[in-house]
This record gives sequence, structure tokens and C-alpha cells, in this order.
Amino acid sequence: MELHNLTNEPGARSRRKRVGRGCGSGMGKTSTRGHKGQAARKGHKHKLQFEGGQMPLVRRLPKRGFNNARFNAKALAVNVCDLEKKFEAGAEITVASLADAGFSDNKAPKIKILAKGELTKKFAVKVPCSAAAKAKIEAAGGTVG
Repeated sequence: MELHNLTNEPGARSRRKRVGRGCGSGMGKTSTRGHKGQAARKGHKHKLQFEGGQMPLVRRLPKRGFNNARFNAKALAVNVCDLEKKFEAGAEITVASLADAGFSDNKAPKIKILAKGELTKKFAVKVPCSAAAKAKIEAAGGTVG
């Protein structure tokens, strides 16, 4: 096969339909546009889903499908000053112990310790912490891990 002997398959190319060329063609007079109305006029364009002002089908049907809201859960923030108030010195802080202390109902998927407030008690923290909170816990003699 070379460039000079390339041809189309039979039926691959068809002639453009020439409308408005007399009644004998079957597409004369109104030229396949119907009778009167907006769509029969020159320069007629409308949006693909436009339904003449009627509420479009796209807007009549309810929204369905993927929604990121249930997967986009924010972390429950617990400050070190809250730990100071609720826990005894030397306590081990886990997700379960935070739930028992009333910080969460075990439905919060993420919990994070933040550095707001002062900390004097020593804790063993097994929950994710911010860098500043980790520094405060370790400065008070506790461990993060």
C-alpha cells in the first residue's frame, strides 16, 4: 500500500444532503425545517437541552451520584489544655480514652491533638498530634507515639 493507491471503502463517503432544491426532491419548500416557529428561522440556535421555556428534564430529575461529603471528614480537634482538665497525670491518651472523657462519640474518624493552652501533666499520647502539641507534651515529660 502506497499513497498513490489509497482509496476509501465503498460507502465511506456520502454526498452532502442538498435541501431546498424543489418539491420533487422531497426536501423542498420548508427544507426540512417544519412550519414557522423559532426553529424555522434563519440563524436559529438554542441550547441543546432547551425545551421552549418548560422546566428542562435535567432540572426536573433529582440529583444522584457521588458526593464527597461523607469521605471529606474533618479531624476532631482536641487541645492540650483540654487534656490537662480531663485527665490525671501519667494517663495514656488513646481514641477510646478520649471518647470515654466525652471528647467524641467514636464516630469522629480522625482526632488530632493541637497545642492551644498550657500543659503541666505528663501523658502518654497514642493519638496524632501537631508538631507544636508534640513539643509541649514532650516538654512536660510525656511521650507521643
